[in-house]
Parts: sequence; structure tokens; C-alpha cells
Amino acid sequence: MSLKQESRIREKVYFNIEAIRKLDPLHADDKLAKLPEMNKKGDVAALVNVLQYLTKKYAEQKIELPEANLAAMRDIGIVLGSLKRHGVEPIAAVPEVEQQLLDLGYATDMIPRDTVHHYTTWNPLGLRRRKYTFDEQEGWLQDAVAFVFPSLSASLEISEALSKMETRDVRFGPTVDMLTHASRVMVEAIESVTAKVSPIFFAQTLRPYFEEITVGGRTYLGPAAAQSPLWLIHLCVWASDRNQPDYQSFLLESIEYSLPPWRAFYLRHTLKPSMVSRITEDYKTIDSQLMEGLIRSTTSLTELLTTLRQFRARHIGMAHRAYSEEVRLYDHGSGGAPVALLKQILDLTRENEKLMRNASDFNRHRDNQLKTNANSLVSSL
Repeated sequence: MSLKQESRIREKVYFNIEAIRKLDPLHADDKLAKLPEMNKKGDVAALVNVLQYLTKKYAEQKIELPEANLAAMRDIGIVLGSLKRHGVEPIAAVPEVEQQLLDLGYATDMIPRDTVHHYTTWNPLGLRRRKYTFDEQEGWLQDAVAFVFPSLSASLEISEALSKMETRDVRFGPTVDMLTHASRVMVEAIESVTAKVSPIFFAQTLRPYFEEITVGGRTYLGPAAAQSPLWLIHLCVWASDRNQPDYQSFLLESIEYSLPPWRAFYLRHTLKPSMVSRITEDYKTIDSQLMEGLIRSTTSLTELLTTLRQFRARHIGMAHRAYSEEVRLYDHGSGGAPVALLKQILDLTRENEKLMRNASDFNRHRDNQLKTNANSLVSSL
């Protein structure tokens, strides 16, 4: 088996969602079912006992199945966040868990703590779901994030294909339309969160469970929704070469929380020209016979940017409500970004949308003018 084949097999592990959800490698189901009650009471002693139990179970067995390592990190992780929410640094309370977290991080090729993928996508459904609270709003938020996971995966596959196509290719526009369709799922998800999850619940009840912890001398953020990499779509559409320093720094800080195949995606595309730049440059050199395909691509990309801008507008609206002065407990989001950065991302998305829309409008006007002139010519003959 080649190294490339082995890499592809390893990558499939992260998308084997049902298998990961079913696993309970540390025999944690019963213990974690009681976690919301412990958190409600602020029972630190009970939480420490659960973490000690999990570390003991981990030490007693050798976990080899890759999916089981992801499930083990999921179950340990939710206890880490619970302890930190109550003011306790987990490693200080249970020192033996530190090496286990480092081992699990190495085995899964991810950071040495849980991420948004552990907390949402790989989390069991129904009565086995791992939760911090009894509130049904937490489940709605987990569902919304897990709901977009397949669309995000599809979006990156589509973006990969687009990076290999010429913008004047007749397939480019329809392929962008597929990316727009996948991106609309994210708009639907954030609308669902806005409708079902109150800003006060998120800001004051749930957000404290996503605090950073220290492992191996480094701090790692909790399982924030911002770790779901919509920004990888931005990268291909406009952000690889039309970015600003603050957002670029955020991308560099966020990439380590992503899945290994998505980190590889970032490395492949971060230095490539974006779709917006490619179309802009192609207008300078395009042959008139190929203009129709480029115009179609421009129209499709404009629609995609409109969808991304709609998502960002809803996101910043939700963030404003959750981090308003009368509600917030923190100045920054759980993914480490201040609301000001979200505004910058929205503005950048809007600028690129406007650029593509102006190009679409110009070409539509020109085509109409050419048709009018042609009709006038025919009438005069």
C-alpha cells in the first residue's frame, strides 16, 4: 500500500461519524449522563472523580482503533470543560490526564484536547449525548453545528475542483452554483440557532464551558463553533490574497483546531490566487469568444458571495446580542475572535461581492447594448 493510499484511509476516520458516535471506549455513558447535574450543583469533587475514573479506564486498556481514540478524547474533553467552568484547571486537579491528552492528540493528529468536532459531530445522539447542561438549547446548538458538517466537507471538495478549472470554463459557473447551494445550509443553520438559542443562554450559561485549558505548557481553546471552517471557503473565494492582517492571524491560529485533511487543504490553497482575483485578472486578457463563460462564472460567484455575506451578517447579529455589555461575561467569542473581527470579515466579504457584482452588471449592460446595436443594424437593412 502506498503512502498516499494510507493517508486517504486515515482521513476517512474523521468522517466515520456513526462509528465514532456508537463507541464508548472508556465505559463513560453512565458517568457522563450525570454530568449536567454535577455542573448544575457546581460539584467539583464529583467532576474530579469522573475525570479520575476516565484516566484509570484509559490506562487499563490499549486503544488502537482510530475512531475509539476520537471517542475517548470526546468523553474526557467534556469533563475538562466542566472543571474549568467551575474555576479548576483540569491538569492541576488530575495530573495523570496530561500525558493521556498528549497521547490522544498524537494518536488522532489533533490538538491535545476536545474540539467542536468531538462536542458536536462525533457526539452520540439521544440519551447518550454528552452535554454540559440539561437545557434543550444546548442540544439545538450541537445539532446546528453537526448539521453543517457534511455541507462543509462537500464545499471543500467543490472548492478543490474549482481551483483546477479555468474561470472561463463553461463548467466553472455551474460548479460555483453547487458551492452556493452547500453554503446555504450554513445560513439555514445559523437562522435555526438564532430562532432557538437565546443570547443570554449562550453567553451566560454555555460560553463558560468553552474556556481554554493548559496542556503540555500550552493553552488550547474549548470546542468553539468557530472551529467549523467556513473560513476555508473564504480562503478559496477571496481570502488567500485579498485578506487583512487581523483575519489572516485568526486563520493561522484557528487552523490547528481543524481536521488533518482540512489543515492540508489550507496549506494547498493559502498561496493560490483566489477565485475573485482569478476572474478579475481574466477580464484583462480574455478572448471575446470565451467571454460568455467568464460572465457566467462571474454571475455565479456573485451569488456565492451574497450567500456568504448573508451568513456573516447573521453571525455578527447573533454575536452582538450574545456579547452586548448587558449580557456578556467575556469580551471575545469562544473561538478567540472579538466582534470587531467579525465586522471586518463581513466588510471584506461585502467588498468582494460588490466587485463581482459590478463586473456582472457591466457585462450585462454591455451585452444588452450589443444586442440593441445588432437589432438596429438588422432593422436598417
